[in-house]
Amino acid sequence: MSGGLAEPAGGTPGGEGRPTDAPGARRGWWRDIRALDIEVAARAAVAAAVPLAILLAVGRVEWAPYAAFGGMTAIFGRGEAYRGRVRTLTVAAVGLVASVGAGLWLSVSGAGTAGVAVALVGVLVGGLLTVNVARLGPPTPLFFVFALLVCASVPAPADEAWTRVGIAAGSALFAWAVSLSGWLLRRLLGPGRFKPLRAPTPVRWAALADPRVWLAIGQHVVGALAAGAAALLLGIGHPYWAVVSVSAVIPPAGAAHSFARAWHRVLGTTVGVGVTALVLWPEPAAWVLVLVVAVAQFGAEVFVGRHYGTALVFITPLALCVAHLAQPTAVGPLLIDRLVETALGCGVGMLAVLAGRAIRPTRG
Repeated sequence: MSGGLAEPAGGTPGGEGRPTDAPGARRGWWRDIRALDIEVAARAAVAAAVPLAILLAVGRVEWAPYAAFGGMTAIFGRGEAYRGRVRTLTVAAVGLVASVGAGLWLSVSGAGTAGVAVALVGVLVGGLLTVNVARLGPPTPLFFVFALLVCASVPAPADEAWTRVGIAAGSALFAWAVSLSGWLLRRLLGPGRFKPLRAPTPVRWAALADPRVWLAIGQHVVGALAAGAAALLLGIGHPYWAVVSVSAVIPPAGAAHSFARAWHRVLGTTVGVGVTALVLWPEPAAWVLVLVVAVAQFGAEVFVGRHYGTALVFITPLALCVAHLAQPTAVGPLLIDRLVETALGCGVGMLAVLAGRAIRPTRG
């Protein structure tokens, strides 16, 4: 095999999610464990926790969002063969750090609501084209949008802007390295101990002219602007949660338009808010919240490909604990905002799904 990181023998293209038996009998429990995304979850947990622990150690835990968004690089390319994963992780890291940088610029410059709206449209269009051309998984602009809006909403002094971007870039680089660490482990321990990897997916430039991609762009842009405007008019705190919920429930370009993801998000978030209340109301130390973030990231990655609602039980405390680390606030209003804005965003997202059903363009 020439060039790049060669994959150890033993993986089957397209084997993601289906464990294959190596020669010899294996215990049923071992097959069941291999069927879970333990490797992916462990990488994501390490990529999330280590940068936060470093910030905690140096007394700059208020920079947690920038480290968290850079660390999200590790959730991309799950189960992908290493040659393709290098490209996927690099594109994801650049997109996340660029979104953080754009959000910081909006915060420092005081661009206001109109400026944030323009940047949001740009990130949605650019993000959706990127994930469809580069064939990224997860195939959604959600994480780029989340990074932009959170960083735009956090007050930042101008003299710290590049430092904060550097935190995001350093975390992304660390997550990039952690996500490729399995190559060495497979070499040392043998591929039979790990899940098979998918063959790399080629870049799809035709997505730039695919009407289904542009339908998804229209759904995201109109839905995000509508949800954000509604949240602002209602005077709800953290309006970006409504916008992010829209992006979360609109299906990938070309996928079936279903309400299931919206219901999963509402129900999973509701349970997750209850879990978060148990964590935050005792006012734990910051190091406890960092541990919760690591455990929640692990659980989210184990379940996100199997049951989205269950994954939200972990994703919700993950997001809220990071927010609380950066800007400690009253727990009650924080949890209520999360519930109300999730419901609002999912409602708008379902309207976008209905519109998609009515249009449904064929492949160009």
